[in-house]
Amino acid sequence: MSRPSLLSRLSTPLVAGLACAVASLVLFSVLANEMREGELLHFDTTIRIFVHAHSSPWLTQLMRFFSLVGSPFVVTIGATLTSLALWTAGHRRRALLIAVTTLGGALLMVVLKLGFHRQRPQPFFDTQLPASYSFPSGHALLSFCLCGAAAALFAANQKSIWIRVAIWVAAGGLSGAIGYSRIYLGVHYPSDVVAGYLAALAWVLGVALAYQRWRKPAEPETTSQDVR
Repeated sequence: MSRPSLLSRLSTPLVAGLACAVASLVLFSVLANEMREGELLHFDTTIRIFVHAHSSPWLTQLMRFFSLVGSPFVVTIGATLTSLALWTAGHRRRALLIAVTTLGGALLMVVLKLGFHRQRPQPFFDTQLPASYSFPSGHALLSFCLCGAAAALFAANQKSIWIRVAIWVAAGGLSGAIGYSRIYLGVHYPSDVVAGYLAALAWVLGVALAYQRWRKPAEPETTSQDVR
């Protein structure tokens, strides 16, 4: 294989996505190891104190709203409705992508929480602590899975770069607000939220790469029609 051909292959989005997925897994492993050794205590405590010091009644209500939006129950409903809408419209592969990404993210969340057994911090504002473990944040992980998969699908159909950017900004903003709400309410350590995003990024990229390989034979480059 010639050098230009090799460089061309290495610059493809497929390889770039694989590299990002691997990097996310490495960063997650480093963060998890630091958490187990207690090295994140100072970081978590500093961020929690800073966030709590900038609280206010109206912001607390807003954060409770975002926390509700990012709950597993609401995310499951959102993923189900989105999948049903896509399936009804004939976009069956896209519907399956949303379902697999969200359900797989939920399974990943359960496995990781049970694997690390991190106890939750003391909550703020009399917020009730969930019964599950703290690491990683399920709200951050699941919201990233749904928002990331939905943004990737809907932005791909837009010709305008500004619309694509707006979709990604909206998805990232919503997922970010959900993660921040968990820190604000004190039910998660900041490192829990970061870990949730890293785990979700690795999973979403992995599913996206598999999806691209799956759809390529049925969707040649000469057509822009969606596979049904």
